[in-house]
Amino acid sequence: MTAISDGEAADALLQVQGLQVVFDGFRAIDGLDFSVDRGEARFLIGPNGAGKTTLVDAITGLTRPEIGSVRFGGEEVLGKREHEIVRLGIGRTFQTPSVFEELSVLNNVDLAASYRRPLRSLLRGPGKIDDRVVEVLETVGLSSVMEQAARTLSHGQKQWLEIGMVLVQEPQLLLLDEPVAGMTKEERTATGELIQRITETRTVVVIEHDMDFVRRFASRVTVMHEGSVLTEGTVAEIQDNPLVEEVYLGRPRDARGAAPAAVGQGGQ
Repeated sequence: MTAISDGEAADALLQVQGLQVVFDGFRAIDGLDFSVDRGEARFLIGPNGAGKTTLVDAITGLTRPEIGSVRFGGEEVLGKREHEIVRLGIGRTFQTPSVFEELSVLNNVDLAASYRRPLRSLLRGPGKIDDRVVEVLETVGLSSVMEQAARTLSHGQKQWLEIGMVLVQEPQLLLLDEPVAGMTKEERTATGELIQRITETRTVVVIEHDMDFVRRFASRVTVMHEGSVLTEGTVAEIQDNPLVEEVYLGRPRDARGAAPAAVGQGGQ
């Protein structure tokens, strides 16, 4: 477990301390300390079963920890409901994009935008598109297909649509759970460039297994193992760390029975 220093705490937008999540007696998160600075793009990696998605679930209220603290902008998050956490400024995507398949791309983003609109703005005239919706569609590269039904999109485009649906709600912190899984090479590149654009105005945490993608787009990486932080550093520091090599390559199976993925390979 890596303790958070006073200096790190002062700069942190997100600060997790002593977090513990238990499922049927099994510690999925075990005394985890983790912090992310405002304006940072942090990549979170680790073997299957390391607790990465469980950590995001705890931050966003989907999972209730046993003990610990999650502070966002200095405010305690634990104990709040999911919609309250969203209103604080934390947004997330899932491994499988969750979009309204029969609605158009435009209507998906417009519907997501209505979550933060005052009631009077919902009475605007038909055909009038919110400027913020148009801006988000341009950001995620879907302006040219805005009138298409979401079901007609490629897997990568659906992932971008879900990111757009979160962005339009104006989060300060965006949590992306394996955003490039199942994407083509071209889509992965476009997604990395999208993350770079997003980080110009907000903080991003990316859970990822694709190490080629991590090497190309990450600056700072946190490695999780067995429910806690193993180490943190640049991509070069992570790849040269013998502890990381042991976790990914030195054990046939970890304590959860999940086969670890090689550090130098993409995928799970």
